[in-house]
Amino acid sequence: MEQNEIYAALPGVLLPWYEKNARDLPWRHTKEPYRVWVSEIMLQQTRVEAVIGYYERFMEAFPTVQALAEADEARVLKLWEGLGYYSRARNLQKTAKLLTETQNGAFPDTAEALEKLPGIGAYTAGAVASICFEQPAAAVDGNVLRIIMRMMADDRPIDLPQVKKEIGEALCKVYPKGHCGAFTQALMELGACVCMPKSPKCEVCPTQSFCRAYKAGNVTKYPVKRPKAAKKAEERTVLLLECNGRFAVEKRSETGLLAGLWQFPNVPQKLDAQTAVQTAQSFHTDPKELMLETHKTHIFTHIRWEMTGYVIRCNAMSEAFTWASLAELERDFALPTAFRQFSDELKTL
Repeated sequence: MEQNEIYAALPGVLLPWYEKNARDLPWRHTKEPYRVWVSEIMLQQTRVEAVIGYYERFMEAFPTVQALAEADEARVLKLWEGLGYYSRARNLQKTAKLLTETQNGAFPDTAEALEKLPGIGAYTAGAVASICFEQPAAAVDGNVLRIIMRMMADDRPIDLPQVKKEIGEALCKVYPKGHCGAFTQALMELGACVCMPKSPKCEVCPTQSFCRAYKAGNVTKYPVKRPKAAKKAEERTVLLLECNGRFAVEKRSETGLLAGLWQFPNVPQKLDAQTAVQTAQSFHTDPKELMLETHKTHIFTHIRWEMTGYVIRCNAMSEAFTWASLAELERDFALPTAFRQFSDELKTL
């Protein structure tokens, strides 16, 4: 089959397959743009299984665009805690405020208009436009790129913008009228459950009759990516300062990595135990005892933090920090995973 014929064949095989095999996910029970939009933002860089609980809690707390627009940012970030990429949560609220102020909470119904909103890229715009408004708008993510490159046996790197653009344009031409949302979700489902990166289930794939890679017996050769640069490693020392059952935290800068979130005091270098205690002293905490040394690693998109943590019991609660109990840290403070992972050590004190 020619490439255009392969694209044209997709709706006919994917729609009936999806109707029989679609997973029962909470955001698939609705075509309300707000709920679909939130789910798509949460699903970026995150597994479906991890998102379900977050999605349900978020919807319970903020059931409407207006509710999210009026929410306290700290509450929004707390409910996002653990999902990472916190700019997504901030952009959700920014868009909610914009829609509430200018459109009475209503979403635009085209991918072009949706993409102009904060934090909404081409993929999310296509997903919302097709699922909620039955627009022939492709949502091309890593799953869809993988499917298409395998079916076409295309060895061009998928991280070339032109490749993604061409695939999106080709898919838009074959979107079936009246079934656009189902077609978008069928592509998503195929990539998530069948045409997977490492162990594709080709024996049950509805596209196997015209998948070029399957016929050639080299499915896992695709997709091709350009070599990634090695992640930069950074040493950090985290000071876990305790005084009368409360722990020192501070807010990060409003710009840059983990902007505006809470953290345990830390410095961008590896300190030995004696220097760590001296640093705690410089914060006017009157350190009394070094309780524990621990080591953690956290990987961001381009950086790897190698962290040494020192649990230090102090006599004074310095005004340089906010001091919170473990219960308060759990309930009220949005601590990113990089710092949250030290919590187990604190519970043993």
